[in-house]
Amino acid sequence: MRVENFPAPGTKAVATDFIVTGGGCAANAALAVARLDGRAAFSGPLGGADDAVSERIVADLAVEGVDCAGVVRVAGATASVSLILIDATGEKSIATRRSRGLGHVLPADAERLVADADAVLVDNRFAEFAIAVCRAARKRDMPVVIDLDQATKPDHLLLQLGTHVIASSEALHGTTGTTDFSAALKSLAAHNAGLLAVTDGANGVCWLDGGRLRQMPAFAVTAIDTLGAGDVFHAGFTLALAEGRALTDALRFASAAAALKCTRFGGAAAAGRRAEVDAFLALRATSD
Repeated sequence: MRVENFPAPGTKAVATDFIVTGGGCAANAALAVARLDGRAAFSGPLGGADDAVSERIVADLAVEGVDCAGVVRVAGATASVSLILIDATGEKSIATRRSRGLGHVLPADAERLVADADAVLVDNRFAEFAIAVCRAARKRDMPVVIDLDQATKPDHLLLQLGTHVIASSEALHGTTGTTDFSAALKSLAAHNAGLLAVTDGANGVCWLDGGRLRQMPAFAVTAIDTLGAGDVFHAGFTLALAEGRALTDALRFASAAAALKCTRFGGAAAAGRRAEVDAFLALRATSD
C-alpha cells in the first residue's frame, strides 16, 4: 500500500494505492531480466500446490516469460509473504512471515540448471540451494553474482563462490560489523578475490578496485517506491555481464534500471523495459 506517512502505533493511515504482486530477491531479478530483454530462468524452493503464495509467484513469472522449470515445489511448505507500506518519499516499511519447510531444499539437478546459462545470480536467503547452483556454475566458468541480502559470516562458503558479490549496506554492516564501506569490503576480500561492492540507495554504489574504494553516484530521480530497486540493480548488472559489458558500464546500466524502477509504484513489478532504460541512459548522457 502507498501512504503519505507510516502510521504510528495505535493509529490508522489512508492508502492511496494497493497492489498484490510476487516478490523475493531472485524472483524479482528474474522478472527484471525478462523486462530488459534477457532470457531468464528462475529456480528456488517454493511451497506445494496448496500454497496460494507460491502458485501466484510462479504464475506471475510465467506471464513475464520467465522459465520456472527449475522451481522445486515442496508439499506442505509455504513461501514467504510480506505486508509492505510505501510512504511519500518512496521509503518502505515491511513485515514478513518467513517461509516454512524450505530451508534445506536442494535443486534436483544443479548442473542442468546452468547448462545453457551465460551468468547466474543468487541471493543468500536459501544458502544450501544457492551453493549447489553456484558450484555448478563455477565449473562452467561463468559469472556468478551473489546478492548479499541478509547478514552472514564474511567467510561463508556461498560468498566465496561468487565472482561478483554485491551487498546491500544493511547486510554488509551486519556481516562485517562496520559501517565503513572500505573496511567492510576488505573484510570480505580476505575470503574472495572477485569484485566486491555495496549498494547504498540514493548514494550510489561503491566497490573495491585494487584495494582502493571507488564510487559511482546514483542517478538523481524523484523516488516514488524503492521496493525492489536492489533486485532490479542486481538483475541489470548480471545481464550486462552476460552481454560482455565492462564493469563500469555494467554498473551504470544497473544503476539506471534501478533508478527508473524507483520512479514507479509497484515493487519490482514496476521494473522498466530495455528500451526505457536505454532511453533513460541516453538522456542522462546528453544532459551530462
